Amino acid sequence: MDSHATLNCALAIVAGCGMTSAAHADRVPQFEGKLVAAQTVIAVDGGEHAPRLTTLRLNGAAVWNNRADETLPEHIVVGGESKSVVWHLDRRASRFAAGQIRLVYLTESPRLRLEWRWRTSAGGGPIEHSIAIENLSSDSVWLPLVPSFRFDWQIDPAIALERFWVEKGADTPSSEGTHLDALREGDAWEGRSSTYARPIPQEPREMIPYLMVDEPGGERRGWFVGIEFSGRTRITLQRSGASLRGDAGLDPAPGPYRTRLPPGGTFETPPIFIGAFTGGPDGAGNILRRWVRATLNNPRTLRDSSYPLLVDNSWGSGMAVDEHLARRMIEDSAALGLEMFHLDAGWFRAVGDWRPNPAKFPHGIASVADFAHRQGLKFGLWIDWAQAGTSRQPGALDIEDPATRDWLIADPPAGWKYDEPFKGITIDLGVPAAASWAEHELERLVHDYHLDMLEHDGYLVAQGSSRSDHPAAPPDLGSLRIYADSGYLWVDGSNSTDVSDHATRAYYGIYERLRAQHPKLLLEVCNDGGRMMDFGSAGHGDYFSLTDTYDPLSNRRAFYDASFVLPPAMLESYVEKWPAPRIENFRYMLRSGMLGWFSLMQDTRQWTAEQRAEAHAQFALYKSALRPVIREADLYHVAARPDGVNWDGIEYFSPRLRRGVLYAFRGTSPDQLVHRFPLFGVKPEGRYRITFQDQPAAITPVLAGHSLLQDGIQVALPLPLSSELVFIEEVP
Repeated sequence: MDSHATLNCALAIVAGCGMTSAAHADRVPQFEGKLVAAQTVIAVDGGEHAPRLTTLRLNGAAVWNNRADETLPEHIVVGGESKSVVWHLDRRASRFAAGQIRLVYLTESPRLRLEWRWRTSAGGGPIEHSIAIENLSSDSVWLPLVPSFRFDWQIDPAIALERFWVEKGADTPSSEGTHLDALREGDAWEGRSSTYARPIPQEPREMIPYLMVDEPGGERRGWFVGIEFSGRTRITLQRSGASLRGDAGLDPAPGPYRTRLPPGGTFETPPIFIGAFTGGPDGAGNILRRWVRATLNNPRTLRDSSYPLLVDNSWGSGMAVDEHLARRMIEDSAALGLEMFHLDAGWFRAVGDWRPNPAKFPHGIASVADFAHRQGLKFGLWIDWAQAGTSRQPGALDIEDPATRDWLIADPPAGWKYDEPFKGITIDLGVPAAASWAEHELERLVHDYHLDMLEHDGYLVAQGSSRSDHPAAPPDLGSLRIYADSGYLWVDGSNSTDVSDHATRAYYGIYERLRAQHPKLLLEVCNDGGRMMDFGSAGHGDYFSLTDTYDPLSNRRAFYDASFVLPPAMLESYVEKWPAPRIENFRYMLRSGMLGWFSLMQDTRQWTAEQRAEAHAQFALYKSALRPVIREADLYHVAARPDGVNWDGIEYFSPRLRRGVLYAFRGTSPDQLVHRFPLFGVKPEGRYRITFQDQPAAITPVLAGHSLLQDGIQVALPLPLSSELVFIEEVP
């Protein structure tokens, strides 16, 4: 077999109820065309009854051939009765244009219109795909699950393949974090993502919704697929003989899934993207990170050369924060060279009552923000704005208020109280009135409190709902489960995915309009730590809290994992108090949080004069030398995932800037004084000056690029739990 065609790709889903499950043997293409996006090329055709992605190609190299038509609903429910539908291509409405494909299909009774869309963007990276179904009839219809994307690649049964996926950091990174596994005959795998990501014993962790498959040898070429959505989603993969098939889209479990489509309404599948690459996980990751920056990230944020920021966060004092402490922290932040003060939980009257506690902040929040601005700092604020509580104060989101009680995901038990002072009951943003309240409340907060940054925490998107009068599908009462856990009220049921879908789209709309009103506003996606890291949130927020565990090892583990698929400038590490008996340990602690967005969470008054001077120097170095490469450089995982015992490291290199940096960290092992790191990104014919930040007296000759690629860089550190920054600069 031709080595360029050993992986053959096609799209086919594990068939859902009422969905087309196999290719038409007598298929005759009616429309044919292709899209090209740098490394990735796709070819599609529009059959009479269903479209198909026919090939995915790595430009100039491998080709993967598809053996299955796209999945279009074969049955819908109208007026309580199941009806068969047949789709026909609308040739006049279908279009192949530069950078975009739209194939249109219609049904007659009831009259539905389906658009099958592909598009390129940003001149490279993956190609996006979505499906939209519009109800042109006068009756409400119920749709079954419509997968965003399904594939059935034809493969050589003898070829070696591997599968790669990444966990979310959630409450704490697991011992694995990233999964690069052999993909063997008979393997069946599925990964799930939601906005909850609560680790459950003996169950797989939730994933950042992204899957990569490659050949483990040679150029390590392959393909990847991801989902641009923050609701409940799933990706599956199964290898059997000459078939590699799976799907990507909304999660059908617990199900059976259905969604209501009113007259004139439109249902859209979560967008997906697909791409081809060489170079294994880092080769795919560098393509993907550039694309996320160019396509999903906020251009206004990226134009600010101070992004990502150095931040001081009040959570080191927990809920005990008050106006006096905040002002003192602001003054110290300015003296140390930090750039934003972030007022975390503890400032408000009560959950759902998002006004300042008068005992703690007698002059209000705006006065603290204005004080930060006078010190040259931005000002950010924590809020869990989708939670209702028990406050009876005017303006509060009160669980007993009849006007808002139906917005809750379920009626609370009698006498319900939250377990912690920052936890409440989630409202269903899919209810228009609830979304409208949230939108006006956020506008008030940003305007009245003079915010530069807004952090959302807790659980924003409803996991499920017990209600039968909300826009989402009502639950099957036999499947309904209402329970308390971790201080929250939860609902699981057959409608969970549909509830999540409606709430996610409402959340996106709220933030899109908030950004339009306040274009300079930064948005942090926290959601109880790194539980909401996904590509949909990457398009609606500016950075992610990675994990709720803040020690150096956990920070580096969470960063190592997420940086395979998301831009490092978006990846925030909170740096908590940590034992640092020597200045080298203190520097190691800081640098473990300076791989991307840095947020300090300590009482800096307890630092020694030496530590203060060191922190000031490290913050200045971050601004001048580290931040420019974090913003745009390619990233390489040049050592094994951090374990705290052995060495670990991350390399950045920017071809445009012609420079980069290696972050090197030594673990606790007493006999590992020296480690040699491989280097990537440099040109074999180039010449590079190597500089060790903490060993300025060390003389390093200018080295040839081919030597660096072959031999790497050796780093020596005499002390455990210490670090080094090695700068790489191309010279004429």
